[in-house]
Amino acid sequence: MAEQGATSVPANHQIDVGSADDARASVPLARGKRRASGLLRSAMVFLTLAVFLGAGLVAGSFFRFASMVSEVSPPAVLSSDGIVVLTGGSDRITQALHLFKASEAKRLLISGVHPQTTREQIVRTTDSDMKLFECCVDLDRKALNTTDNARETAKWAHREGFSELLVVTSSYHMPRSLLELQAAMPDITLVPYPVVRDDLDVSHWYVDGATTRLLLREYVKYMVARFRTEARFDLGTTAAASLASD
Repeated sequence: MAEQGATSVPANHQIDVGSADDARASVPLARGKRRASGLLRSAMVFLTLAVFLGAGLVAGSFFRFASMVSEVSPPAVLSSDGIVVLTGGSDRITQALHLFKASEAKRLLISGVHPQTTREQIVRTTDSDMKLFECCVDLDRKALNTTDNARETAKWAHREGFSELLVVTSSYHMPRSLLELQAAMPDITLVPYPVVRDDLDVSHWYVDGATTRLLLREYVKYMVARFRTEARFDLGTTAAASLASD
């Protein structure tokens, strides 16, 4: 006989103790998921800001490069010891020959001449004088790129004993050329003389797609050259400091 006042439990009813334990265990799991979700959102926000910041820095750097290209101007006085012109178009060589005749420079170097190109061909293409070439014009046939141009020009300038060079190349190519040349011969003064093509308006590059693409390509090359020359300088400085401390 059942005791009076006691609550009877049906025989078919079971107390689910395990479900209560599962509920308690799921609380920290849910909190962990929310924390992970919050961290993911924070990381996405940080990454987005970093991308926008990086894009802004690159855009600003490119605008400064474009401004540098458009603002470079010829010197008022031509007084260098020698003239170097970097190949890439007959207009550059023609301009360099005119400058050489009008200046007091002792010699002219045409750097980056194709190995199979003869002096006679250059004379005909530029409507120049063979006597001038035989007298005072040197041809560099080894250079294949701007870095080679700088190396071969440095050899030539040091061999001739020059302390100042007039550098002739296209306006958009000038920043990278000066960077490479200065790295190859820091003891020589470089004076830029940009050549501007009639069909290329670098001052209003943003209105023409072809000019914009040209400057973008040259900007990438300029930045690569800048990182390389700075890394070379840092390594050289470190090596010199190491030798000095030994």
